Amino acid sequence: MRLYLEFLSELAQNNSKEWMDTHKKQYLECKEEFLEDVAVILKGLAEWEPAFEAFKPKDCVFRQNRDVRFSANKDPYKINFAAYFSPKGKKSEGPGYYLHIQPGQSFLGGGIYMPMGETLKKIRKEIDYSGAELSRIENEASFKKAFGEIQGEKLKTSPRDYDAGHEFIEYLKLKSFTVTTPLKDQEIKNGQFIKRALEAFNTMRPFQEFLSKAVEEVEDGSGLL
Repeated sequence: MRLYLEFLSELAQNNSKEWMDTHKKQYLECKEEFLEDVAVILKGLAEWEPAFEAFKPKDCVFRQNRDVRFSANKDPYKINFAAYFSPKGKKSEGPGYYLHIQPGQSFLGGGIYMPMGETLKKIRKEIDYSGAELSRIENEASFKKAFGEIQGEKLKTSPRDYDAGHEFIEYLKLKSFTVTTPLKDQEIKNGQFIKRALEAFNTMRPFQEFLSKAVEEVEDGSGLL
């Protein structure tokens, strides 16, 4: 029985340093339990991607503290637990798998969210050359059933250097390349989300491989990472 949701619900209602200091023991217990589950997911991912063998759970989990310097919302803590699994680390420009735990709003995701300019250019170049491959991935039955379609904020017009009549213009307009699928609270409580996560991440592997191929030159040669 996972304790995440109860704790996160209480945190959402009492988002202050004073409350967190009082409930530090509870927070640390929940965090440790989450890290244990992240370890299981890492082990599963390593079965098809050996790079994950080098990671510890803490390498994938995001900090609970919020950066409020430039935000109108001054709540000091995030009201979710989250982990990002990328073969080159959670700060990589490359694609990864995402786990988000939040009462009533938990989900699994993957891909690349709002890539930097050079990376975005590389992805668009790959789509220009191999858009049919991305279309096949998106329309494969198990992928479509799990995630629907590739998501992301879009340009209103075609990007520079690409004709509005391009066969894959809707992909080229994207500024993010992500897929998601929701998780039920009950799946979190009973731990079934771990199995769901590994199944979903396995289903999105061709999508991740497409994006990895696109950004590989950026990570290996640009010096950005």
